[in-house]
Amino acid sequence: MKQTAFTDKHIALGAKMAEFAGYNMPISYSGINDEHATVRKAAGVFDVSHMGEFILKGSCALSLIQRVTSNDAAKLSDGQAQYSCLPNENGGIVDDLLVYCIEKNNVYMLVVNASNIEKDWNWIQKYNSENVEMHNISDKTSLLAIQGPNATKILQTLTDLDIMNLKYYTFVKGKFAGVENVLISATGYTGSGGVEIYFENKENDAEKIWDKIFEVGSPQGLKPIGLGARDTLRLEMGFCLYGNDIDDTTSPLEAGLGWITKFTKEFTAKNILEKQKADGVKRKMVAFEMIDKGIPRHGYELKNKEGEKIGYVASGTQSPSLQKAIGMGYVTSEYANHDSEIFVSVREKLLQAKIVKLPFQ
Repeated sequence: MKQTAFTDKHIALGAKMAEFAGYNMPISYSGINDEHATVRKAAGVFDVSHMGEFILKGSCALSLIQRVTSNDAAKLSDGQAQYSCLPNENGGIVDDLLVYCIEKNNVYMLVVNASNIEKDWNWIQKYNSENVEMHNISDKTSLLAIQGPNATKILQTLTDLDIMNLKYYTFVKGKFAGVENVLISATGYTGSGGVEIYFENKENDAEKIWDKIFEVGSPQGLKPIGLGARDTLRLEMGFCLYGNDIDDTTSPLEAGLGWITKFTKEFTAKNILEKQKADGVKRKMVAFEMIDKGIPRHGYELKNKEGEKIGYVASGTQSPSLQKAIGMGYVTSEYANHDSEIFVSVREKLLQAKIVKLPFQ
């Protein structure tokens, strides 16, 4: 298993560790419910250094990004970021990703999912007909996400950069906790505010940044948070997780990601997705909450009241904030309306649920 620059820190803190995307990662420290509440009410630190980062450079960098992603990266200016996806040739999703505009028309950073680093690299390289300079900096980059309503207030003491007023999907670069060339962004995966901190693994920078964050943050309730709470937090907001909610067989339109699918440019499978938009999709991603007692799990079948299969659960959990079971899944479009009654098949029983709007409330 691969290690991050913080693996020894997690083990020393008594984290429950497990393999995730080939890395030895912390799943929980004090328990998922406690960590979830910490992020919603105060602030927590996630080690997400397993994520992948690619740098694309040169005069043709933007045209390559436009070719392989669904969103319109031409709208980005320096210091702006964008959520997007890489459609495959059948209209499915190779991966979802973030596009950071470091220097408009010339330098971009793509942030991809840990399990898809090699797959994404090969996919983008396949379309790199203009020899765009590409660098996979994943192994030498650390990434901490400090999330929660108090996160920026805590971290502001460690930098002269104005992170208290950092707008959603923007970033700044400079000195943080005594370390130069740190990129700080506000993209978030929890819905509770906060920032992400990218920096190069060199000398003892990772340890220095970690220690400084906890030195100023611990007295204010800052805690380390594992990937278990990251999953419950993102699910409450209805944020997709690659491999659960979206994959090579789901289209962005089926997944409710039409807003990142821009038909004003040419990109992979544009014609397929345009046809889907014109004709309407046959299935849709929906959010639902359980009425009967039971927790929906990935892969469970969704049925109508007659017991006919209409779809499947993509993600599900017992929501720590809402104290009820929630899920997301795909159903045939006729059952996708809000307040529609659906049933989750759990051990031969049909448990009632209803479709609701996101984010869950």
